[in-house]
Amino acid sequence: MKERLNALEIALDNEMREREFYLKNAQRTSNPLSKAMFEQIAGEELEHYERLKQIHENWEQQKRWPESLPLKVKNTVVRNVLKDMIDKAKGLPKGDDDDLAAVRAAVEFEAKGAEFYAKLRDQVSDPKEKAFFNLLADIEHEHFVSLKDTEEFLTEPAQWYRKHEGTGLDGA
Repeated sequence: MKERLNALEIALDNEMREREFYLKNAQRTSNPLSKAMFEQIAGEELEHYERLKQIHENWEQQKRWPESLPLKVKNTVVRNVLKDMIDKAKGLPKGDDDDLAAVRAAVEFEAKGAEFYAKLRDQVSDPKEKAFFNLLADIEHEHFVSLKDTEEFLTEPAQWYRKHEGTGLDGA
């Protein structure tokens, strides 16, 4: 019981720290792609925080997984942010060193977040609890993949375009 409460407290702290990181970098950057990506993930991290907070409060009061709490979180749309920005502005500026450092830091903690939620999922037996932590692990993994994609775009835009537009060097 105490273990579960501790895990939820760690998750709450992580989600809030990540949100603050994303908001700080969204304000700092002048790159529209980086700004949009950071703002989108910050919003998703806030939603995770709110859901985890409700679950934490329920655990403190009732010592069990909530029965009536809506346990779903929105699926991430972070992958669409990169695609939409690219579609709108083919001439997006190359990322600066601060953007790149922020994206690389975010890649690292999203990977850790996915691993953390997967570990929680594997430690529980309640199907609703397992499904909830699995969803969070999947979303954190999707953030990771999208941030890796953003990192590639910021460092090698020509290579990114070749890969994502499906064109080959043979003109096909």
